[in-house]
Amino acid sequence: MRVIDPSYIILSDLDNVSLVERIESCGRICYKSEDRIATGSAEAFVRKVILNGHNSVAEMGVATLEVEVDLESTLNDFFACLPKFFQIDRIGKKKILISGSVRAWRELFVDSSSNKMVKSMVAFLAAREPILFEDITPQSGWHSQTGVAVEKLSLAAVEALDAGLVAKHRHIAVKFFVNRAVTHEIVRHRPCSFLQESQRYCRYSEDKFGSEVTFIRPMFYQEGSEEYALWEEAMTRTEAIYLELLKSSTPQAARTVLPNSCKTELIVYANLLEWIHILRLRCSRAAEPSMREVMIPLLADFKDIFPRVFGDLVVQ
Repeated sequence: MRVIDPSYIILSDLDNVSLVERIESCGRICYKSEDRIATGSAEAFVRKVILNGHNSVAEMGVATLEVEVDLESTLNDFFACLPKFFQIDRIGKKKILISGSVRAWRELFVDSSSNKMVKSMVAFLAAREPILFEDITPQSGWHSQTGVAVEKLSLAAVEALDAGLVAKHRHIAVKFFVNRAVTHEIVRHRPCSFLQESQRYCRYSEDKFGSEVTFIRPMFYQEGSEEYALWEEAMTRTEAIYLELLKSSTPQAARTVLPNSCKTELIVYANLLEWIHILRLRCSRAAEPSMREVMIPLLADFKDIFPRVFGDLVVQ
């Protein structure tokens, strides 16, 4: 048995890699197969994810585009498609700023491939990251439409926008190492994208997990106290039962005995506007104490990284 403190990592390093590499890096958390990341592994991983319809993994990469059209009617036709799961801001009579995940771009194309703007935007993205769209776009004979100018905004360009637009279009991922009671609450937030370590697939009897179950140290009980001793005894017995069940059961069957205290890893990916909502709610005195344990220091970090967005955020 292993006991660790809760923690988190702001995955800012992923902001500097391709969408394909980003999706692989996040997606492997589900199976805890990060050790398989190697040169060229991202392409095969992403193709398999898309083939199997694991669409939530494709939410872990976002592209922000600036699109300008010659005719206002072209823009109106696009809005008539009722694009879902995008952040869209009109920054001119014939110009928009639009951010969406790979999943959102793919589903938009499947639903509205005849739309002029949709064709142009997805053609632009497919030219940059063909693996992400090769199964749904024609192999030849299609291209950006005339009268639609598409440009991808760099991260620096997004962060140079005014604070209101930065909050809407700047996305950031955080990986939490917490117990499952905390993740049960976090995943209730919308709109966010989530990927979580899967007890269904992870077999904690294997050497790569140390052949043991990892638990999060409970903040409610002082080490050395009678309560902590009872908690420790319960975790020890649970681990023994789980490992015994694995001798004849699958991980998805054996996991039914595992408690909320189990360590899990959860990636939360959202724009800064949603992070404001999450932190305001989860840092307050009314929030669950184990949640506050990680969210209060996360807010302090966000204030340092994004002072224009979080600098004035006060939580009661």
